[in-house]
Amino acid sequence: MTRITALAFAVMLVLASSVAAQVTTGDMDRAIDTSGLKHPYLYFSDAEKPAILERIRNNPESRAIFARLTAEANRLLYTPVDMEIPNEVKHPRFWTDGKHDSHVNGYRRNVETLAFVYQMTGDERYAQKAYEFADALCDMRLWLYRAHEFPIIYSRVWPWGVQDDQTVFNYDIRTGDMASELGTAYDWLYPALSKAQRDRIRGALLANAVLLVRNNYDYHWWATSYRCNWCGICFSGFGVASLALLTENPELVDGVAETYNRMVKMFNEYDPDGGWQEGRSYWAYGMRACIFYMDALNRLTGRKYNLFDHPGIKNNPASFALYGLTGYFGDGSGAAVGSPHLLNKLIDETKDTDAAYYRSALLGPGSDIFDILWPRSSVKPVEPKVKSRHFRGIDWAVMRSDFKDAETVTVACKAGLNDDPHHGHLDVGQFMVNWRGQAYVSDLGSGRYFYDEKYFDEARWTYPMAGSDGHNLIFVNGECQLSAKYKDKPWTPGIGGKILEFRTSDIRDYTLMDNAGAYAREHLKGWRRHIILDKPVVTVLLDEVQSAPGASIEARLHSECSIIARDGFSLLKGDKGLMAVIPVSDLDCRMQADRHAYVPVRKDAQFVWIPYLSTQTTAKSGTTRLATVILPVENEKEAGEIAGSVRKNFGGDTLAFSFKKGGKTFSYSFAGGDGLVLNK
Repeated sequence: MTRITALAFAVMLVLASSVAAQVTTGDMDRAIDTSGLKHPYLYFSDAEKPAILERIRNNPESRAIFARLTAEANRLLYTPVDMEIPNEVKHPRFWTDGKHDSHVNGYRRNVETLAFVYQMTGDERYAQKAYEFADALCDMRLWLYRAHEFPIIYSRVWPWGVQDDQTVFNYDIRTGDMASELGTAYDWLYPALSKAQRDRIRGALLANAVLLVRNNYDYHWWATSYRCNWCGICFSGFGVASLALLTENPELVDGVAETYNRMVKMFNEYDPDGGWQEGRSYWAYGMRACIFYMDALNRLTGRKYNLFDHPGIKNNPASFALYGLTGYFGDGSGAAVGSPHLLNKLIDETKDTDAAYYRSALLGPGSDIFDILWPRSSVKPVEPKVKSRHFRGIDWAVMRSDFKDAETVTVACKAGLNDDPHHGHLDVGQFMVNWRGQAYVSDLGSGRYFYDEKYFDEARWTYPMAGSDGHNLIFVNGECQLSAKYKDKPWTPGIGGKILEFRTSDIRDYTLMDNAGAYAREHLKGWRRHIILDKPVVTVLLDEVQSAPGASIEARLHSECSIIARDGFSLLKGDKGLMAVIPVSDLDCRMQADRHAYVPVRKDAQFVWIPYLSTQTTAKSGTTRLATVILPVENEKEAGEIAGSVRKNFGGDTLAFSFKKGGKTFSYSFAGGDGLVLNK
């Protein structure tokens, strides 16, 4: 096994070196024949349009998408264009009226829709109307969210790879998206526009995007933030715009090369198992933005500079989307993520059967222009035999019996480092339990609460959804976790935890974490958390906590369900079922329902109570062991019977306990020296 692993690693290094070498402007200039470029060329050429039109006629999904696009384009032909786009309010995350964003985003969609319908029909009326909407966008002062301008973003805690001295905030993720979109529109509309109309869009691309970045890369914080999706989104927009303008400005090939080099550095930060520390929704957004540049670059270089061959993409193109399901960690989502056309493109480029399974089983029909240009792949979906995964680089683990069967339980847990102050939470040791489509043990973040005026400042650690308080952790005398980075303070490396062991089988999965490194260890001296999924539905925790005798120890569980605390057990009442939470210890444990008080910094904010279940005990010695059983029950009577059936032995260097449910005995035994490990 060691030889196989070493060989696989060596192959991975060879693949990485073939992609990761930094290219020069000269390299890229030799790979792209700018003298032979004729618009459209970014995603298709005139010679390729007959095949696209054939697809629209004969492929039901493409035909339906184009019918909708054409109907919308016909409506837009008679839609007045307001050149006076409403100004965005000074503090949009406080006032939150959304009028500016709605106006701008609508015009962006209109430009793309009309430009594509023009290319497919040849009717220049669509092109001229697209130009009207594009002209309004070109008239904007900046393509920037005001929340990302100096007065608000300056106080942000900067993410990994970024220096504290940041003062330039004139290009953000919306700028990147709009540069990509208007660069694409420039490519598609070019044949129908006058020189003045072309120059209007070209001038805006240069002034509002390209020249803000070109040769000024390291003045932008996101340019070196290789673990943040901003890097890919912002550079992709810059890269696509540069590619689109090569007919008039061939010197912009230097920006094409720079984008390639920065994306390589970003993809180098992908977990070897496909994970992305920011979370799954941020992976999906960043990856989707990147593929527009990646695909266009492939076409223009004859696949010489093929970023889809980077091992961070090729080896696990959609593993994070598939295996990470229900992992609502940080600000990210645990739901199905990624647009259909993103998966179509990734599958087509990598031929990955896991990705094909995810696309087939968990994403619906396409609805976007690029679902026509990048249709479903012919790669056969293959359901993975092993359903659980440890993402070793970011130390997340997801344990399950099945990807789709809602009658089985999925447990997601994480250790990792607290070194993502951008979208990460202080949540080392966090876990979630999903059953019947609901989070019986849940995370508070992940879209359940909105970003507000101060969410990305150091104040985020006082919010229950980002700080330790609102997570399913252990608290000793109330001590919370540390961040590796605070505003204008040096980085503290190594703040966080580690998954020490991960096992998976058809019967039982097991994850062992050491989480103590996430704390200052003033009160919590040590904490190892064992999580077992006894398939298909029983979850068991064992927490080993080191502290001074007499310390107050609390375990918290947050839930999407109603919490009913009882003596000796508690109930989580969901929409489609009931789960019991049963503490197992040799100490007296008190269970009670508690709640966080929360009100966001927003104009129309409403005060809310955020409930959670608290299990409390007092340390009698230097080491406290607290087990918790979480499992479905028919009713309160059954929960009481299971709690009453518990048998336990917490003595010495071993620990064992058991309980009965439905005539079956569930037994667990642990042994060890410095810390326990589940016996095989």
